[in-house]
Formats: sequence, structure tokens, C-alpha cells
Amino acid sequence: MADLEDLGYMSILDMSNDEAIDTLRQIRLSRRTPEKRVTKSTTVTRAKVTASVDANLAAELLKILGGEQ
Repeated sequence: MADLEDLGYMSILDMSNDEAIDTLRQIRLSRRTPEKRVTKSTTVTRAKVTASVDANLAAELLKILGGEQ
């Protein structure tokens, strides 16, 4: 039956401090996955507030809506 020594990896206890830190850093970086964020649309359209509608504005609105003058 196989055990951990059959894999051929060097133990962290047998490594120098620099080698062990580098190995742990590589393992840590390989397990990082970027966070997936859902972006919401934050643009809000606001209607233009007009106090009164004159004849020219009414004519433009009718053209936009497809009506006739």
C-alpha cells in the first residue's frame, strides 16, 4: 500500500526556512481564486421637470410619439 513518502515530496521540516516559506507561498497563491462580483447598473435616468408645456414643446412631443400636428 502507498503512503505519503511514496509521493516523493520533501517535507517542510527538512527544508530550509527560505525554501519552506517559498513553498507555502506557492501553495497559497495557487489556491486563490478571484471573487466574482455581480455588478448592478447604478445609472438612474431622471425625468426633466417642466412647469408648463408650451406649443413648441407639445409639437416636439407629438413628433417623438409619432403623432401628427
